[in-house]
This record gives sequence, structure tokens and C-alpha cells, in this order.
Amino acid sequence: MFFASDNTGPVHPDVMAALAAANEGYAMGYGADALAAEVQDRIREIFEAPEAVVYLVATGTAANSLALATLSTPWQTVFCSPVAHIHEDECNAPEFFTGGAKLTLVGDADKMTPETLRAAIAGEETRGVHGPQRGPVSITNVTERGTVYTAGEVAGLCAVAKEFGLPVHLDGARFANALVATNATPAEMTWRAGVDALSFGGTKNGCMGVEAVVFFDAEKAWEFELRRKRGAHLFSKHRYLSAQMAAYLQDDLWLRLARMANDGAAKLADGLKDAGAGFEWEPQANMIFPSFPRKRHQALHEAGAKYYVWEGDLDGADPEERLTARLVCDWSVSEDGIDRFLEVLKG
Repeated sequence: MFFASDNTGPVHPDVMAALAAANEGYAMGYGADALAAEVQDRIREIFEAPEAVVYLVATGTAANSLALATLSTPWQTVFCSPVAHIHEDECNAPEFFTGGAKLTLVGDADKMTPETLRAAIAGEETRGVHGPQRGPVSITNVTERGTVYTAGEVAGLCAVAKEFGLPVHLDGARFANALVATNATPAEMTWRAGVDALSFGGTKNGCMGVEAVVFFDAEKAWEFELRRKRGAHLFSKHRYLSAQMAAYLQDDLWLRLARMANDGAAKLADGLKDAGAGFEWEPQANMIFPSFPRKRHQALHEAGAKYYVWEGDLDGADPEERLTARLVCDWSVSEDGIDRFLEVLKG
């Protein structure tokens, strides 16, 4: 009954086996290993983007921050939603790596719309040299509220960005989950929609620690390489990043793991609805936000389901007050764990 985060789950055995295999013998360092070239070729194939360039880093924060730094200048602002991962969860790392570019929050919902984005962009560059200049648009998919942008919705946001000549970054820490949820192809969700750079997640979806940064136009490639090195995110023993990503992509393991996580969350959500739980955001991927009475939260904690995030005071006075939980399923979630959670919840 462990639904704290997909960061807390185990590494898939195929990834562990690939790491063990990569540990045999010697390989060139700093991204010159043969596996790194194989990974780039495979990602180009998956995304139908033969000119794309691919770089590996160990963390999502590095992927997002270095990509945005490459797409922006210090005097610009990055447009994102109020609950974007780069705003809520990265300790101002994008601002740090960009050298000072700020974030402009778009609208007041979990997802940006073309209308809210256009208004936010139009609101900048109104003070000349005294104000921030317009910079990249960053889209988080899956959002931090578990909702998903369709490929069409991504294209709508990209179209607005292109009206102003702005690049678009897609934070795809849960990119595979978004694809599985929408049945889009990787190309449809990215460059065909107008995305310039992608942070392609692996860690949350069965890897030990690897993310790919994909630039669909090679123009920014050398600058990213310099920023990765200068930012201390170029691994010496790079082959261990490459090995993870190679195994992740082999035989579409990345999509199969995302489907397992999404299916687990859907089963959990259906059971919660049957138990009377409410949802502020309709479950769409592997992260859900049900609300149910404090007394049921207490019962779950007493039964050992302590590892999830909730809003409110667990020890409050009113046993019927509804507290909202955040429950996240990873690829390894078991039906037994889901069934036990729902059994305790229903009392």
C-alpha cells in the first residue's frame, strides 16, 4: 500500500540487468560510449526525427533546467502553469541555471490554454528595458495534478508561442504516461505539435536515474553540451546512463511500464469512486487526487498505508472532514496492494 510517488518504486529488472552488462570491461567516458550513440539512434527512430540530438543526464531537474537555459537568456521569462513542475518542485533551479530568467505563471489552473497563454505573453515586454523579455513556454505533461494534455492541446499552445517567435519546452517526466493515456505517438506529442525541446523521463518509470534531453533542431546542441559540462551534469562513466536508457527503450519497455502504472491508478480510482471518494481533477494517468473523510485516512494509516501525501491535519477534530490525498502508482503497483487499500478505506 505504497502510493507516495513513482520515484519510490523499484528499478525494473531489465534495467538492472543492462547496468550489470554495461559494467563488464571498459568504455569511453563523457558520452563517447557506444551505447550513447545507440540510444540517440533509437530515440530518433521512436520520434520519427532523424535530425534530433539527444543528451542524457541523471535527474529531471537537470534536464529541465539545462534545456530551459539553452532556450532562454537571463533577461527573459519562462511561461508555465502555476503548478508546473519547474515552479513547484525544483527549488528555483531553472532560474539558477538560466542565470536569472524568471517564471511567469499562466492562468490559475493546472493546464494552460491558448487564451491564458496568449494573455500572459502579451502582458510581457510592455516596459521596454525595465521589464522581463518574452522567453520559452514550458509545458508539463503529465501535469502536477495528474491531468494530461492531448497532442492537439500541446499544438494549440505551441501555435500561440510561435505567434510570438518563442520556443517551446515539454517537461515529460511522465511523458510515457501521457502518451499511453492519449494514444498519441511521440512525434505527434512533440515536434509535430511544435515542441522544440523535450525532457524525456525515465527515472519515474522504472529506471534508476536517467533522463534524456531531446532537441528536435540541432542548432542548440553545442550550447547544451557546454551547459551540461559547466553545470556539473556530464557523467564521467556515462555508459551507466546509456545502459539504463537503452534498456528502457528496448521492445517499448517504457510504454509497457507506463501502461502498468496508468492501469493501476485507474483501478484504484474506480475503487475509490465506488467508496464515495470525490475527485477535483478527473483521473487520467498514474497520479490521482481523491478526497475522503479524515477517519478513513486515519484507518489507512493505522493499517500501514502511511506513504502517501495528503492535505490537512490528520489529527483534526472532525472525523467526517474530507482531506485530499495524492496517490501515485508506478509500474510495480500490485493488485493486492490496491485491493487492500480499498478494503481498509471502505471499512
